[in-house]
Amino acid sequence: MGLNSQNLSSDLGLKDIINTYTKHWKWFVLSVLVALAMAYVKLRYSVPEYAAQAKIQILDDKNSNSELSTFQDLGIMPGANNKVEDEIEIINSRSNLIEVVKKLGLNVKINSLGKILDSEVYQNPPFKINFIAKDSIVNNADFEFYLTLSNETTFGYTVSEDEPLKPYAYGKNISTSIGDIVITPNVEDVGFYKDKRYKVSVSPVAQVAQQYQSEIIVSPAAEFSNILNISLKDPIQTKANDIINSLIETYNNNAIADRKAIADKTSEFINDRITDIYSDLSTEDQNEEEYKADRGITDIASQSSVNLTVSASSQQELQNAALQLDIASSMKDLVENQEGFDILPSNVGLSDPSIANTTARYNELVAERNRLLKSSNEKNPIIINLDQQLEGLKRSMQSSLGSMTNNLGLQVNSLSSQLSKVNSRLYAAPKNQRALRDIGRKQQTTESLYLYLLEKREESQISFASATPKSKIIDSSYSVSPTPVSPNKKIVYMAFFIFGLIVPFSVIYANDLLDNKVHSKTTLEKLIKDIPVLGELPKLGKKEAKLVGKDDRSILAESLRIIRTNIDYMIKSKNSSGKGNLIYITSSVPGEGKTFLSSNLSMIFASTNKKVLLIGADIRNPKLYSFFKSKNIDELGGSSKNRDTGLTEYLYDKDLNVKDITHSMLVHTNTIDVIYSGKIPPNPAELLMSNRMKELLEEVSGKYDYVIVDTAPLMVVTDTLLITEYADHIIYVTKAGVTEKKVLDFPVKLKKEGKLNGLSFVVNNVKVSNLGYGGSYGYGYGKSHKKWWQF
Repeated sequence: MGLNSQNLSSDLGLKDIINTYTKHWKWFVLSVLVALAMAYVKLRYSVPEYAAQAKIQILDDKNSNSELSTFQDLGIMPGANNKVEDEIEIINSRSNLIEVVKKLGLNVKINSLGKILDSEVYQNPPFKINFIAKDSIVNNADFEFYLTLSNETTFGYTVSEDEPLKPYAYGKNISTSIGDIVITPNVEDVGFYKDKRYKVSVSPVAQVAQQYQSEIIVSPAAEFSNILNISLKDPIQTKANDIINSLIETYNNNAIADRKAIADKTSEFINDRITDIYSDLSTEDQNEEEYKADRGITDIASQSSVNLTVSASSQQELQNAALQLDIASSMKDLVENQEGFDILPSNVGLSDPSIANTTARYNELVAERNRLLKSSNEKNPIIINLDQQLEGLKRSMQSSLGSMTNNLGLQVNSLSSQLSKVNSRLYAAPKNQRALRDIGRKQQTTESLYLYLLEKREESQISFASATPKSKIIDSSYSVSPTPVSPNKKIVYMAFFIFGLIVPFSVIYANDLLDNKVHSKTTLEKLIKDIPVLGELPKLGKKEAKLVGKDDRSILAESLRIIRTNIDYMIKSKNSSGKGNLIYITSSVPGEGKTFLSSNLSMIFASTNKKVLLIGADIRNPKLYSFFKSKNIDELGGSSKNRDTGLTEYLYDKDLNVKDITHSMLVHTNTIDVIYSGKIPPNPAELLMSNRMKELLEEVSGKYDYVIVDTAPLMVVTDTLLITEYADHIIYVTKAGVTEKKVLDFPVKLKKEGKLNGLSFVVNNVKVSNLGYGGSYGYGYGKSHKKWWQF
């Protein structure tokens, strides 16, 4: 049983929470409609954007290092491929986009001005703008002006939109802050564009490039994939496609230019070596010729095959070591004598792979530094960082080349010593034969190196000529959809729809969170718990009757009948020696409806043919007179009794009896007796403490079925507390939306102290939507129906 009660209480609590919002459903509907209207306006006047996308593949460039691998026969591996992440940064780099902006002229923007929205004219504008100033000035300018095409020969020009137009002829110079400009027609029929107004904006190239750098998205098609998607959103589809295609073209052209620079540097290095070796070869040929001429030698028998076989191996090793030493020494001199940072010949045949890799990395950084210097200066933090890296790589190469030169020198000396031992056996041959053989060997070594370098020079040039771009275009830029991708109608409507729900929800939630007032019977019962709540009275309109009639079927009448039934139940259940029919009506402060309840409760009791007496015990601020001034209210017995004679006079004058101050009233068809408050006395508290008050209440309690006493507010004066000991029941009136929850602690405390016996509550002025448990039921046939626009 306890569990079921707990579940029921939980369900009621949840229903109360839900009802808090559902009873305001009209506000939700109105808010959603307004939000959807705002969404429509936003979509109507937003500039649509279209999506463009291209797809490229980053190639594994097998030939990119061929000019760096001129000695592949020595086992040197080519440099490693760039990572995809690095290529993404290069593609979307600032320098690349600056080239794109310059190529497409994106820093000059022409807008056709409309009443609400402006539209950009990208292709085939009706006029052409020619800048007389240098490109360096125009590319850094931030300037705008307005044009209006007047007729076939003239147009209007102004710098400010609000200034009057100045007429100019086509082809005439116009002086501006960025130099002279010339406007010429770009269409055959200028009259078609007559009176159309245009805004021309010239922005810094770097600023426009930075804007597109943030808008362009470059991303891998999949994880670990070499395929990249390049996308851009722009109000003009053609413009977005042109930007992406131009960016890809610029990226590939820059990569080819970097390779050309490396190939040219390699060819230059090989040409210098060929010149030196050719001179050495000529010297050896001349030495052989002079030696034979001086000694008259025409032919020399070959040395013995045994000595040749023994020396062949040593000779070959010495040649290879000498070749390596010669290349390393030349490379070392080139690095040490280099001023600044310039591209080095890479992978020229050295056997140390670390030198080849370091040289390749050095050349990549030099190329990147040179590209950045086009749009920046040497004080740029990025260039300073590159300089530091280049200095480190240069020192590393110098150290590696020095170590390699020393090792090769030791190796050559060792091989020479070994070869000398072998050749010593050959020196037993005739002197001429030995000398000629030495000359022949030098010729052979020099000639093989000469021929080898000639071959590598051709390979280097062929490698560059056959070099492919860094990327392969899989899909050129195309429009993803013929319809705009931004703003997305579904998302915008959904977002505004949710916003339309959140606004009233938030307002209701915040209002409920900050609310500290009593609003209905349900909320009051939660606060006072064990003290009974007899009922609730509806909020009345200005034109509604304040007093109920006998057969009244209004919500007010039905609510009073519920209260009457509950009072009768309490009277019957109370064990007392008297009738238990003395009912006090009080409240916390004035204006909460205690007099309203007293008057109407008297009427509802009288409608059952019971004898009812209504006493105005609020002698400080009497209000009963205002409820019995209607034309439908008559005083039985005529006007023989003065309404000013009431409770106050009775308490003062011991000669007056109850009958002298009692007024029998006919209200509609109900008859009740009323004792008015009388004149306002100077000492109300002392009067109420007199025995005359007790005698009055005891006398009327025996004569009437119900005695309703309209008392003073408890929290304002002590009058009511002085006479509560005589009461059988005390009805405490709270007003919905006015009575604060913390105020209820006062009567509850008085009840615990035994000062308010028979305490119960009534809620007055409750909105119709809050009547009953969450407004789930009404009170009768007289329900009022609000208009559609009333909430």
